[in-house]
Amino acid sequence: MPKNYGEDFFALRNINFEANKGEVIGFVGVNGSGKSTLSNIIAGIVPETSGTVDVRGVASLIAVNSGLKKDLSGRDNIELKCLMLGFSKKEIQEMEQEIIEFAELERFIDQPVKSYSSGMKSRLGFAISTKIDPDILIIDEALSVGDKAFAHKSLEKMKEFKEQGKTMIFVSHSNEQIKEFCEKVLWLEFGQVKAYGTVEEIIPEYEKFLKKFKKMSKKEKEKYREESLLNFSKV
Repeated sequence: MPKNYGEDFFALRNINFEANKGEVIGFVGVNGSGKSTLSNIIAGIVPETSGTVDVRGVASLIAVNSGLKKDLSGRDNIELKCLMLGFSKKEIQEMEQEIIEFAELERFIDQPVKSYSSGMKSRLGFAISTKIDPDILIIDEALSVGDKAFAHKSLEKMKEFKEQGKTMIFVSHSNEQIKEFCEKVLWLEFGQVKAYGTVEEIIPEYEKFLKKFKKMSKKEKEKYREESLLNFSKV
């Protein structure tokens, strides 16, 4: 191993929050704040390097490329993912057509996933993840790609899950979607928790911050980052 491997970088630090069964929690924050890393840790895709994560139930992550094998066809990906989750061949055959129809990929389902657009990958991932009926559903920017009609259909499906009392985590840059769909918001800033509370408490403050942040120059943003990390370390 090399003696000098560079500077340590912590994607997340001092994260602490609790989601109760049936709650819908939005993750917000500017790019690089750690939203996707935290989503991957909760879903069990990336292991935490310290601390503990207590997830009670089966969690399923929906992201644009999550769990899809690019060299396999869409149909093979459906079968592989469902087999890995413990479904029998017969059960997969029974649910396969519904997944294909929901994803609107009938003409392309036997083509390799590497030939799919981002929207097609997102639709396939969403269709598989919702059909397997997880206890905890994590949606990471999966509705930000593709057409508005599919995004609307996906939101309706998520509302069904909400009515069934499922726990959901919704990562989005759309504050309007967060307001419409979530009850609580976890605001991440530079890998740490800036605030956690109800949508009514957090989103107005976050929107004020975004207005100021977008007007900052690159130098001002870097200064703000350094000052924020220093303040976090004192807490």
